[in-house]
Amino acid sequence: MLARVLKFAVPVVLSLALVPPVLIVRARTAKSGSPRLHLIPDMDNQPRFKSQQTNRLFADGRAMRPFAEGTVARGRLRADDHLHRGRAGEDWATEFPMRVDDAVMRRGQERFTVFCAPCHGLDGVGRGIVAVRAEEREEATWVPPLSLHSEQIRKRPAGHLYNSITNGIRTMPSYAAQIPVEDRWAIVAYVRALQRSQHAGIADVPAEIRETLR
Repeated sequence: MLARVLKFAVPVVLSLALVPPVLIVRARTAKSGSPRLHLIPDMDNQPRFKSQQTNRLFADGRAMRPFAEGTVARGRLRADDHLHRGRAGEDWATEFPMRVDDAVMRRGQERFTVFCAPCHGLDGVGRGIVAVRAEEREEATWVPPLSLHSEQIRKRPAGHLYNSITNGIRTMPSYAAQIPVEDRWAIVAYVRALQRSQHAGIADVPAEIRETLR
């Protein structure tokens, strides 16, 4: 008698034991429009207001609170005009706000290649792939980029070049959203190196190797 009971009981127990794992797997893989069972909420779900909703708690009836006048978000004070605006008083800064070393130059070259070379070209003369393609297509609204080696650009202070990257100039858009502040200065440093490579004089050559050039 016991053997017969066990014969039927064991398969039933084993089958029932498989039910929880099957339900767990299904719950983890199946999609549903209803929220899942949350036995321990741990403050995961709390009352909240979505953007643009109303809230009668405030006199203006808005859930979104306006910024307090005169306040600045943390990390966005930007009190250093030299670093953030390229300014030295009322004039464009002529010096860099940080030490320009090999790491800065390499970073500037890498960022220049990504953001500037498509129009200005790797050599900075204004024959990047975008510029060449626009000319081939004879785009009516295309304005060719200026050569970074032109006297007009070479005479511009470093702060002016930084401002061009930050706020855009002519038909060139602002790259403030894509390029962080320090990287903009690194690009300016690399542009200065490009310009010097094409307009260097004998005085720029170390004295010990000048004779070899002559």
